Amino acid sequence: MSGPFQSLSIANSGMDVYQTWLDAVADNIANISTIASTDEAAFQERFIVAKARQDGGAKVDRVEFGNPLGRIVYDPAHPLADEEGFIRTPDMNLSDQMTHMIVAQRAYQANVSAFKAARSAYETALTIGR
Repeated sequence: MSGPFQSLSIANSGMDVYQTWLDAVADNIANISTIASTDEAAFQERFIVAKARQDGGAKVDRVEFGNPLGRIVYDPAHPLADEEGFIRTPDMNLSDQMTHMIVAQRAYQANVSAFKAARSAYETALTIGR
């Protein structure tokens, strides 16, 4: 595969990877305030690990997870607090998640632009042969 077809495939693979990353960040943000008792695991942050494909594109290789121990926080009024007044929260912060979201959104949009440019080149090539 070469030319516009390969460019379409590469840009599409990038969109797939960044969409998966955006989904993971959305899941992280949705669960950033999830509370667990100290005898349960905290919500674990999702990390997307991508790797290169042979054709120059990318693919999601695996998902890694953050620390299940989370953070121990003193909140004796919380219904899930243990006898000493502690609860477990995820080991994440919103500013990091928002930064990840912005990077993933911009990278996704860059791949959309590359896809559109390759599609336009392919469509132009088709009209030349008429």
